[in-house]
Amino acid sequence: MRLALIVVVLLAAPAAAEPLRSYSIAGDAIVQPLTGHPGDASRGRTLLANRQASLCLLCHQAPVPEPHAQGTLAPDLSGVGGRLSEGQIRLRIVDMAHISPSTIMPSYYRISDHPRTAEAWRGRPVLGAEDIEDIVAFLVTLKE
Repeated sequence: MRLALIVVVLLAAPAAAEPLRSYSIAGDAIVQPLTGHPGDASRGRTLLANRQASLCLLCHQAPVPEPHAQGTLAPDLSGVGGRLSEGQIRLRIVDMAHISPSTIMPSYYRISDHPRTAEAWRGRPVLGAEDIEDIVAFLVTLKE
């Protein structure tokens, strides 16, 4: 039983940290993909639907077939691609605090120095650049 618990903890730990890529903010958007190329919407949908991988559904609801355990703290993501541009969605995932300093949404592409950051997340962002681009690629398809 103890071995199974250790395996679960290892699987839940984030991947090795990659250096953060630079990006430019233009108004309320990051226009250029962090990776230099568009993400994979299919992979982004899978990441978004996995509460442990992206954490999105802890707070948001989304039009995915896994309706159980979706959050109600944040806006519903249905139609977000019709309301926001790709660059606006990207900035909100990368660093929502840039737009709204009092937000409770984490900055997914920033390294936190907060003392209450869990050991597994110290020195690394919550999501890598590829993961963010994949989620952005999926969210822009949600046009209602």
